[in-house]
Amino acid sequence: MSDRLGEVKRRLASFAEKEAAGVSPLYEHLAAHAAEDDEIAGLLLAAPADEDARAPLLFATAHRLIQAEPIHPLSRYYPSLGGFDGVDAGTWPEFRGFLAERADKARALISSRYTQTNEVRRAALLYPAVALAAKAAGGKVALLEAGCSAGLLLGIDTFGYRYQCGGEQLTAGPAKAAVGLHCALELAEGAVAPKLPKKLPVGAKLGLDRAPVDAADEDELAWLEACVWADQPDRIRLLRTAAAAQRKNPPELVTGDLVDDLPAAVGRLPAELPLVLLTSHVVTYLPKPKRDAFIEAIGALGRPVWWVSQEAYEAGVEPLLPGRDDLRFADTGTSTLSLVEFGDGEPRARALARTAPHGQRMTWL
Repeated sequence: MSDRLGEVKRRLASFAEKEAAGVSPLYEHLAAHAAEDDEIAGLLLAAPADEDARAPLLFATAHRLIQAEPIHPLSRYYPSLGGFDGVDAGTWPEFRGFLAERADKARALISSRYTQTNEVRRAALLYPAVALAAKAAGGKVALLEAGCSAGLLLGIDTFGYRYQCGGEQLTAGPAKAAVGLHCALELAEGAVAPKLPKKLPVGAKLGLDRAPVDAADEDELAWLEACVWADQPDRIRLLRTAAAAQRKNPPELVTGDLVDDLPAAVGRLPAELPLVLLTSHVVTYLPKPKRDAFIEAIGALGRPVWWVSQEAYEAGVEPLLPGRDDLRFADTGTSTLSLVEFGDGEPRARALARTAPHGQRMTWL
C-alpha cells in the first residue's frame, strides 16, 4: 500500500471517529468502511493536492453523482434526496457498488473540485468575534473572507441570530432578516456572555478564493449542496435560503491564492477602513508551511488587521497562542474561535470560544 493511500485511509478513519461520530450516522458508517477499502479510498488519490484528499471530498463527489441519479436505490439512504432509510446492512454495499461503477466519473470530480462547504450557520459563531473586532477598530470595518467559496458568510451583517444561553435567549441582527440562525451558547466557568450588538458596522466586503463559486449558477449551487452532509437536509435548505438572499446584493469575489494574492485582495478594499479578515475551516486544508506563510502574509500587510479565525486550534491559531492543549481538536473534537490583532509589535491572540464545526453550538471562554 502506498504512503499516500495509507494517509487517505487514516484520514477517513479519523473523520469517522472524530467528526462524523454522533453528528452524521450515514457518513460515520461510510467513512469507517471506506477506511478499510483500498478501491474506494483510492479514488481520493485523484485529488490535485495531498491536502485535498479527505473524506468530505469523497462524500461530496458521491452526493453529486447521486443527485444526478435520484432514483438509484442508494438514494433511499440520502435524506437530502427524500430518502428515509437509516443505516443498515445494505448501506455500505450499495454505496460501494454505486461509486465503483462510476469510478471514472468520481475521479473526474475529485480531480477538478474542492471541498467547498459554505456552512451558513458558522456566521453565528463568527458574529460575536466580528463584533469585538469592530468595537476594537472603533467604527466601520471592511470584511475580507479568505477561502470564501460562494461568499455566503459575507452576509454575516444581514442575518438574524438567536443564541440560547441557559434559560435566556440572546438576539442580534436585523429583525426582519431573510436568514435566521440559531446557536446554543454555553458559558465556560467564570465566563461572561459576549456582547451582541444589533448591527455590525460593515462598510465594505470582499471574498478571496482559489475557485470562487457563483451561487446564482444552479450547477455551482448543486456542488455546494453536495458538499453538505447528506443526512442533514436542514443545512441544505439554509444554504439555498442564503444563496437566494445573496442574489439581491452579491459581494465581490476574486480568484486568487490565500497567501500570494492576499495583498492584492486587501488593496481592493477602502484603505481608510480597518480590516477584519475571516477564515472558517479553510486554513485546515493548507499544508503546514502554507499555514505559517498565511500568518506571515497577514502580518506583512502593513495595516491594522483583526483576524477572526474559526479553525481547528492546531491548524489555525496555535503558532500565535501556543500551549493551549485544552483547545486541541485532536482531543476535543471542537474547533476554536479566536481573534488575533495585528498592529504595532507582536500579534495579540486570544481564544474566544470552543465551537462545533458546523455552527450548532459554542462554549464561550
